[in-house]
Amino acid sequence: MKGQSRLDQIMDYLKGHNLVTVDQLVTAISASPATIRRDLIKLDREGVISRTHGGVTLNRFIPEQPTTSEKSQRNLAEKQAIARAAAARVKAGDAVVLDAGTTMLELARQLTHLPLRVITADLHIALFLSGFRQIEVTIIGGRIDDSSQSCIGEHGRRLLRTLHPDIAFVSCNSWSLEKGITTPTEDKAGLKQDLLLNARQRILLADSSKYGSWSLFCVTPLQALTEVITDGRLSEETQAQLNAEDFALTLVDTQAK
Repeated sequence: MKGQSRLDQIMDYLKGHNLVTVDQLVTAISASPATIRRDLIKLDREGVISRTHGGVTLNRFIPEQPTTSEKSQRNLAEKQAIARAAAARVKAGDAVVLDAGTTMLELARQLTHLPLRVITADLHIALFLSGFRQIEVTIIGGRIDDSSQSCIGEHGRRLLRTLHPDIAFVSCNSWSLEKGITTPTEDKAGLKQDLLLNARQRILLADSSKYGSWSLFCVTPLQALTEVITDGRLSEETQAQLNAEDFALTLVDTQAK
């Protein structure tokens, strides 16, 4: 089994159990103890889990942002399905703001057939879309965040505050109905707030693995959004709670192409 698929299986198992042992994971994942321990060390370093003498549990507090390379293959099917659903919201001639991140890059790949004006903080997205003549690309500028290879700081925030886009797509590493969209740094929180500020539609793209996690700085409550697009692996209770809110909830099918 590929390493990343095994990590996803470990995460899925942890979501359904408060505390698990290495032996339990060995049985559930069908991997050797040594392999499971290596995977747990990796997840521990990323801040995703907490290791105790009694076993392993999910760490729902995210103290720092994982790097783009760490996120690139995680939950890829979910990200691609979310991106396809998000692309259906965009029409020719729209002005669209794309947040930084791997899900946003998947969305960018779905938009190349349209004439658009795209504003982004993400270097990867800007470089990719600049190869399509019908897309006018603006990168907000400012200091480069080395974990996400995206622009942060007041320079870009000033530009975002002057814009009135048709749609702003925002991403995150943690979200919940209780705490909203959160992020580990003040810089990122402020930039995301300005990204959403004047948009006609404000849409969160986030897979279900990030639900229930939180970081120190709040970007916005979910109620300030017009739509949340995520995958259908949320619990039925969570789906019911989100559906009771004013924003639209779209659950994507990860098997659809």
